[in-house]
Amino acid sequence: MLTDIEIAQQAELLPIKKIAENLGIKEDELEYYGNYKAKLSEKLFVRVSNNPDGKLVLVTAINPTPAGEGKTTTTAGLGQAMAKIGKNAIIALREPSLGPVFGIKGGAAGGGYAQVLPMEDINLHFTGDMHAITSANNLCCAMLDNHIQQGNKLGIDPRRILIKRCLDMNDRALRNIVIGMGGKVNGVPREDHFIITVASEVMAILCLAADVSDLKERLGKILVAYDYSGKPVFAKDIKADGAMATLLKDAVKPNLVQTLEGTPAIMHGGPFANIAHGCNSVRATKLALKLADYCITEAGFGSDLGAEKFLDIKCRYADLKPSAIVVVATCRALKYNANISKDKCGEVNLEALKKGIVNLGVHIDNMRKYGVPVVVAINRFSTDSQEELEFIENYCTEKGADFALSDVFANGGEGGKALAEKVCQACEKEADFAPIYPLNIPLKEKVKAIATKIYGAKDVVFTTQAEKSIKELSELNIDKLPVCVAKTQYSLSDNPQLLGAPKDFTITVRNVTLSNGAGFVVVYTGDIMTMPGLPKVPAAEKIDVDNSGKISGLF
Repeated sequence: MLTDIEIAQQAELLPIKKIAENLGIKEDELEYYGNYKAKLSEKLFVRVSNNPDGKLVLVTAINPTPAGEGKTTTTAGLGQAMAKIGKNAIIALREPSLGPVFGIKGGAAGGGYAQVLPMEDINLHFTGDMHAITSANNLCCAMLDNHIQQGNKLGIDPRRILIKRCLDMNDRALRNIVIGMGGKVNGVPREDHFIITVASEVMAILCLAADVSDLKERLGKILVAYDYSGKPVFAKDIKADGAMATLLKDAVKPNLVQTLEGTPAIMHGGPFANIAHGCNSVRATKLALKLADYCITEAGFGSDLGAEKFLDIKCRYADLKPSAIVVVATCRALKYNANISKDKCGEVNLEALKKGIVNLGVHIDNMRKYGVPVVVAINRFSTDSQEELEFIENYCTEKGADFALSDVFANGGEGGKALAEKVCQACEKEADFAPIYPLNIPLKEKVKAIATKIYGAKDVVFTTQAEKSIKELSELNIDKLPVCVAKTQYSLSDNPQLLGAPKDFTITVRNVTLSNGAGFVVVYTGDIMTMPGLPKVPAAEKIDVDNSGKISGLF
């Protein structure tokens, strides 16, 4: 059996010029990054701005498990399947972060015969967007420390600096550090912190900005610190916004690539959904809607995280209205939700499946609350028994949910034709999309709405630190903004050990921060970390390259 990277390396890619031609994109609207990658220029945005929008399809999933769900694989395979049934579709995805690639998860470009290519490039440096975001963020940090060193005209309090440096790599040793050591010439000593690039506000801003002008304005609004009198200091106050935008002038342009079967794919931006808002860029999604009849996009982790933020944050700012939502589930992951160990999830166990399938039920119900038709994609694994698959199908029937078996990992687009047909049918049904909470209610009520309506919590508790932060930020109109909850991806609760469909639990909010440029409030629950660490045996140990440049072990 071939590995994902071996399948990708044996594929014959079409020149990116051909992929663009199939979408009606002109050559002078492309900025080439080799033969198989290109950025899409502003000229294209202007030319297609009056085109009618296609149908928007969101792919989400049950809570992720080590047993695997295959959300990106399903997204890529669904795009390929659309072509098989004669539909004009394009997929819009996030860019992978190097943290998971070299950490525990591995690559994030799909798998088997439903991949986005060139897989090695996408999972590594791609077109440099992650590096540009990292540089822009850290330039702001450097300018802030330099301002303090060079006389501190704004009276910035070194004890109240909010912006953190970032790195697109899992490195727990950098979570809490001290900088400015070694004497006066090396700056003012203070405690500092690193977060992973995909959790930075600059990443969120890139993904929510409408254009370069909006990008620059949002960058200037980043709340970087407070002065000694308690007055907020923004990035524009230290005159960092122009230089930051300059570093992002190319990164703001979406990237065009292709699936294994030549379906066009736009990959742009990559915030995590457990510690950020988990969606690809607004620019990529809106452009895809102008270029095809169907835009198939995904949101990170389960529907309680990525989909909720897609629907309550991204759709608000971009005025998007999804036509259908696909919830991906697998036999293996549902059995894991019944507390079956990962190494046993491939074994036939109908009793465990019956116990764990409640997790799927919650996600179906949650997505219906947004007024959008839902289709369940049963992502088939080779270890699944017919009896288990039929049980999931019967469960979906009992819930009145449309469903289809998806076999795209093994058979590519051909294995997703039934799913594609169901999605197209769902897109023709009446949708009455509405966010789960209104913007004109207090912050705490928004958090409670998400916790009770989506997570199933009975209540929300705010720690003393969270209460203090809310009070401090109240003067900055935070009650007018949507909420981005940082929460474990493994459970509907804030406790990763509570699998399935937990009940009677309480969500604990331990801190609240403002992403002023992005335009949302970040609410931290549980023990969520904004700088992950590497596992005991990181994926990096298996990755290698030979003298010819051929990569192995990437996925």
